[in-house]
Amino acid sequence: MPLPRFLAAAMALAAATGAAHAGCGPDPDPCETAMGSYQISLPQGATGMPAVVFLHGYGGSAKGTMANKAMVELMMTRGYAFIAPDGLVDPGDRGGSWSFHPDFPKSRDEMAYLKGVVADAAARFGVDPARVLMTGFSVGGSMTTYLACQDPTAFAAFAPVAGSFWRPHPTECAGPVRLLHTHGWRDTTVPLEGRSLGGGRIVQGDVFHGMEIWRQTNGCTLMRPDSFSENGIYWRRKWEECSPGSALEFALHPGAHGVPEGWATMALDWFEALPPR
Repeated sequence: MPLPRFLAAAMALAAATGAAHAGCGPDPDPCETAMGSYQISLPQGATGMPAVVFLHGYGGSAKGTMANKAMVELMMTRGYAFIAPDGLVDPGDRGGSWSFHPDFPKSRDEMAYLKGVVADAAARFGVDPARVLMTGFSVGGSMTTYLACQDPTAFAAFAPVAGSFWRPHPTECAGPVRLLHTHGWRDTTVPLEGRSLGGGRIVQGDVFHGMEIWRQTNGCTLMRPDSFSENGIYWRRKWEECSPGSALEFALHPGAHGVPEGWATMALDWFEALPPR
């Protein structure tokens, strides 16, 4: 009796990529580095592969990130290692988070930790450290944004989702970036305008002001985008007359707070279209 079509397709995908799972490649336990753990899924038979590093949101974990099998397996199908670092769990917190804001107390030097994760994945599994797309969702998106501002050369490009700068916004960043920011029009957890938390103790930033910071950082000629496009659910705004080697794009979608449908494909297509450094 022939297999149902959907089951045959699923088995073919698993054979081509290796099923997404939590662990350190073939080892079921997380990979350990001097500053923290991470989990990784690898495309089958690849070496010198590019990688996507995905930072979870507040209260999340690497294991929870790996549970998004559709996203992980799509990345592997495209030939990417998928790396899920673990945020630290501070006392009283319900899960992991990131020390992202320069003015907040730091539990860990996140730049050093994430560079260490990539270096470890390169040594263990042959990941190409020069072809790493740093991404993250919500607070993980904010962490991605601050990494790009702190050192835009630390990773090949940056693609935050539903997370940006917090107030006070930075007055400047280290240099031109290659960045795709994705955000939901109906997001009320991280609204485009930001919101106050903890009785006003901390305040999210304004995403449009964040894009202005990036335009200035990238030396873009115009305030408005140079081009507009629609791609599925996404309304995309792109600045092109900017510093050589930089890239800046803003993708709005009609949804709320989440990683929207089709984001992984859009982000990889954008990343692969960037000129080599």
